[in-house]
Amino acid sequence: MNAPVPLLETRNISIRFGGVEALKRVSLRLYPGEVLALAGDNGAGKSTLIKVISGVYRPSEGELLFNGAPLQMRDPQDARAAGIETIYQDLALADNLDVGSNIFLGREPTRRQFGLPVVDRVKMALVAREVLDRLDIVIPERKLTGPVKMLSGGQRQAIAIGRAIYWNARVLIMDEPTAALGVPEQRKVMELIATLKAQGVAVLLISHNLHDIFAVADRIAVLRRGEMAGERVVRDTSGDEIVHLMVGDTYADTRDQSSI
Repeated sequence: MNAPVPLLETRNISIRFGGVEALKRVSLRLYPGEVLALAGDNGAGKSTLIKVISGVYRPSEGELLFNGAPLQMRDPQDARAAGIETIYQDLALADNLDVGSNIFLGREPTRRQFGLPVVDRVKMALVAREVLDRLDIVIPERKLTGPVKMLSGGQRQAIAIGRAIYWNARVLIMDEPTAALGVPEQRKVMELIATLKAQGVAVLLISHNLHDIFAVADRIAVLRRGEMAGERVVRDTSGDEIVHLMVGDTYADTRDQSSI
């Protein structure tokens, strides 16, 4: 039987900023319907790697592949066109706009009125409800038409996820999705990630929260000082081992780092 083709693959990605090598030959694979957690201490290179994958940075060496084919990206628009969406910690929501407007932000549908194009707000409202229903997110109807700044942190996170899914994200990068949330909202975001996984979306989860990682991830890739320190299948590892990989303890280094 042939091995499955990764949906997203980085091969020996390196990037330099002047004399600083921020990433050194980083390789990872992400498969459809999989949650891959990317862990590492501050400065390990996590943010740099996701910016390479999302088209913000161009690597100095190495290549990106999507569905087995080389992926050349000039900017984040190319990444989104390929099906790679990124949700950063700030969510990139327009606080004064409603849910539908945020889902279509920059890509608003139009209709003709008196021969002129106008924003189709009815369609935007309908799509907002459909997207939230798909993710099993409950937001009262009266709040759908109000500014999103009035919503909870978990609801705002759900809107950012819903926007990515509506635009056919096949790979969803989530940067610290529960960092500013209370415990109940953290739990809901974890449920959303499980829903995305069940729908075949590949999720790259960046988090410092080992509890979250072990709750939803299938595998964990650990970066340390810009290099891949190791990968582990969640069911075969522990929080202690992941911490050891992150800090470079000799216990972790005795393990076969290419066991995945």
